[in-house]
Amino acid sequence: MTRVVVVGGGLAGLAASASLGEAGFRVELLEARGFLGGRAASYPLPGSTGEIIDNCQHVLLGSCVNLLDLYRRLEVLGRIRFHDEIPFLEPGGRLSILKPGRLPPPLHFSGSFAGLRFLSAADKLSVSRGLAALWFERRRRGDLDRITMLDWLRQKGQTPRAIERFWRQVLVSAVNEELDRMAAAHGFQVFWLGFLARRDAARIGLPAGPLGELYDSDALRRLARVEIRMRAAVERLLVADGVVRGAAAAGERFEGDYYICAVPFERLPAMIPELGLDLSGWEHSPIIGIHLWFDRPVTALPFAALLDRTMQWLFNKRIAGQPGQYIQLVVSASRGLVETPRAEVIDLAVRELAEFLPAARHARLEKAHVVKEVRATFSARPGMEARRPPARTRFPNLFLAGDWTRSGWPATMEGAVRSGYLAAEAVAAAAGRPQRFLQPDIA
Repeated sequence: MTRVVVVGGGLAGLAASASLGEAGFRVELLEARGFLGGRAASYPLPGSTGEIIDNCQHVLLGSCVNLLDLYRRLEVLGRIRFHDEIPFLEPGGRLSILKPGRLPPPLHFSGSFAGLRFLSAADKLSVSRGLAALWFERRRRGDLDRITMLDWLRQKGQTPRAIERFWRQVLVSAVNEELDRMAAAHGFQVFWLGFLARRDAARIGLPAGPLGELYDSDALRRLARVEIRMRAAVERLLVADGVVRGAAAAGERFEGDYYICAVPFERLPAMIPELGLDLSGWEHSPIIGIHLWFDRPVTALPFAALLDRTMQWLFNKRIAGQPGQYIQLVVSASRGLVETPRAEVIDLAVRELAEFLPAARHARLEKAHVVKEVRATFSARPGMEARRPPARTRFPNLFLAGDWTRSGWPATMEGAVRSGYLAAEAVAAAAGRPQRFLQPDIA
């Protein structure tokens, strides 16, 4: 039986392992940590008595067809709760809801969009013209990876409020980069696939429990022909005679016919310098998650976009039947907070939350925790798309995966799974058993 060694147990490595295992390959998955999921993982809250937190809230959309396919393989789709409404909160607590209506795509949001209270009539006209231009230009412009999204929005005469409250609110969180640093191609893809192409494309899926439950022992037992080795940090991929001969990890040598390296890009030069991958100019973009526990409920909303403040999104993590409320706030592309002391980040988060939720002004903060994911994603700047490497490498039995590789999507959970499937397809083709694992985009 053909053996495949997969290095890295994030979503890319899990996707590659699950698909190849189902296809009849023998897979050995090596993960450096004691849990799976990579940056979409859960772990015990430091200093707690077993309380589990996510490193950061992760969200999927109805357009994330490959991530949904992976959850199907793991038989955990039932643990995702989908929401058709997107709440937007303004300071002061005024609420607006964006949701699909009866009109066919791409007009299905027209009714609720017209009723959004945080945009003026001029702003809405500006956005409508921008979305129409995006629809028309998505396959006609050849410069979208050479200009920023902000460049394009200004070309289209978007109002400052429309840029800040609509375009930025959605895109910075989706791509984890600011508009003046984000390639316009990524912004186009988010709005085309995530909002315009299909009625259910923008459905927001949230795990019903900690992210780690999606990759628990029961789910992993369903991975046919996949053996998982935890705390097996690969120090080197061993190269001889133009091919990879093994992976050195935890004092052992793991050997296979093929290898998939599904680790962050900054780890590759030390792991396999022979690859000679040019990573000059690559940068990270951080995400910060702020976890807050209050002595009483402060909101019934499952989640909400927070306008005009540093905190960008709120997620309600409350567990039914338990007192108080657990809230997680998220700040994407959070360079301005990386060096800020944790106590100051918490103070800022609590102060801003009270501006949106009147009940939070009277609640007592019982504990708090800050997670600074400094290397959350690569910075999706103009020109980077062409530099993202494909799955195949100069070594015939080595393949790359990870949300930073050329997956066809930004650095998201969907992008990670796509990269894992693409690497698995490359392995299958190299083994003379070509198969299709990648699910086509919705449009």
